Amino acid sequence: DLFRSHISNSAGRSKVLGHQGRGDIVGAISLLTGEPHNFHVEAETDMELWMLERSSFNDISKENPDLLDFLTEIVASRFDSRRPTADRVIGKYIATDIIGHGAYSIVYRGMHQGLNRPVAIKMMRHNLALEPDFQNTFRNEAKTIAAMNHPNIIRIYDIEERYRTLFIIEELVEGESLKVMLRHLKTIPLKPTVDFLIQICMGLEYAHQKAIIHRDINTSNILVQPDDHLKILDFGLACPIGTEDFASSGTVAYMAPEQVESLSLDQRTDIYALGITAFEMITGRRPFPEDDARNLLNMHLECEIPDPCDMMPICPKSLRDFILKACRLSPDERYQNATEALKDLPRIGEEIGLPSRSPKTEPLNMASLFLVYGNHQQIEFKKLMEHIRSQAKELGISIKAAEFPHI
Repeated sequence: DLFRSHISNSAGRSKVLGHQGRGDIVGAISLLTGEPHNFHVEAETDMELWMLERSSFNDISKENPDLLDFLTEIVASRFDSRRPTADRVIGKYIATDIIGHGAYSIVYRGMHQGLNRPVAIKMMRHNLALEPDFQNTFRNEAKTIAAMNHPNIIRIYDIEERYRTLFIIEELVEGESLKVMLRHLKTIPLKPTVDFLIQICMGLEYAHQKAIIHRDINTSNILVQPDDHLKILDFGLACPIGTEDFASSGTVAYMAPEQVESLSLDQRTDIYALGITAFEMITGRRPFPEDDARNLLNMHLECEIPDPCDMMPICPKSLRDFILKACRLSPDERYQNATEALKDLPRIGEEIGLPSRSPKTEPLNMASLFLVYGNHQQIEFKKLMEHIRSQAKELGISIKAAEFPHI
């Protein structure tokens, strides 16, 4: 069996996109989204075709969640850089190569077409994006998450909804995850460990002050840039403080007891995951055996983590105490927030000779505004400027004014 697909331009000229054979699927995107084909297919040999109507597909996908994973991979392949540019457009963005896979998403390198700005494009897997509850929650929280601006948190620029899934547009940052770094190094030395913990806490403190918790802090979601500056990834799956996590979202090996039990989550849930991450950086392994998922969950519910010094004797007592406190079964016995944790971490850094890290300066922006007024309006103008200055001060914005008389 052999067939080929064509795409026609505005002049009616046809371009061959490729040849397909036995077992290949045609029209999967249209089946998934309801959008019309932008190509046609010609048989080059006699062939037997199996057809699936969209209504039947919807019924099947409800009963077979694995089908949605399969469709995610089909959609993902559409944005491969070897395909025509038109096939790689996602709203204002063009996707190129795949740069990462995760449990919740596939990540592409991309470009904003108008601004020529490089971006990362994260496509949510369909088994999440097609859940109505997830969609509603995600849309409600997207504005808050996109407004976050901190040197240790990946910036989210935009949200696109296409192909019956969600695309999160993020800043593109070069580096490697803590997970990859641990794979190479086995353990992270003491000074970088404490430095990394301080940076993660600074990012979490900022998010928590905006009433947002991450709920999936782990080594895969911490990106280390070449200058050892950290970015926390995947805030696109964050939630408001006080959320009841009925889906038990998160990575099992890092989940706090209240997360396992689908109870209300708060800052202390992120603190627990931070403690597990710290344990892993120091020892090169996570605290509990992971060959049995049910047993692992029970251990998170019933067992305090082991002493990291038993596996890594050179671990300072102060860092050991930090890790054990962060991972207490009872949230009331943990650090209550990232600010509290940040009081201990710099002292631990001083003990091991870690130089203090200067905060990364946030780049400043400047806007010009020209107010044109007559001499008879000077009193009103001064009142207006006093009001603007007062409002700007509350927002932490600096105003520089200059007068240009008799323009």
